[in-house]
Amino acid sequence: MRRAIYNALQADSPLLALLPGGLYDAAEVGEISRQTTPAAFDANGELQACALLRWRGPTSIAASSPYRHGARGTVELYFYNPPDDQARERVYDLLHDARLAPVGSSAANWRIEHADDVLAQEDPALNAALQVSRYQVLIRRR
Repeated sequence: MRRAIYNALQADSPLLALLPGGLYDAAEVGEISRQTTPAAFDANGELQACALLRWRGPTSIAASSPYRHGARGTVELYFYNPPDDQARERVYDLLHDARLAPVGSSAANWRIEHADDVLAQEDPALNAALQVSRYQVLIRRR
């Protein structure tokens, strides 16, 4: 499911135009750094607006739930040095209430729902402004 979400975001030209430093998958790069994501930095070594996707889960859903044959995952998007809220809002438009098929599967997830945002943060290691958006993903297991 992580890969399907990443692919959907990576395929969106308007989103990528808002992120000149790129969109990265934490499963592949770990974190934003000069070593793992050099394209996120400009010629002067300054961090450009970019985003990092993290997938957490999946965890089983209780048998008493209407989704008893499913699991729940969490997608977190970390927006570094966003000049405004446009990239975060674009991701909301793309993911909230979306149904995507996991890579290699014909079954779609049940639903992706926006959970929350954390705004006006700082990443001291990168000396960068930071915004975080979280989404809950309900996944059909069988």
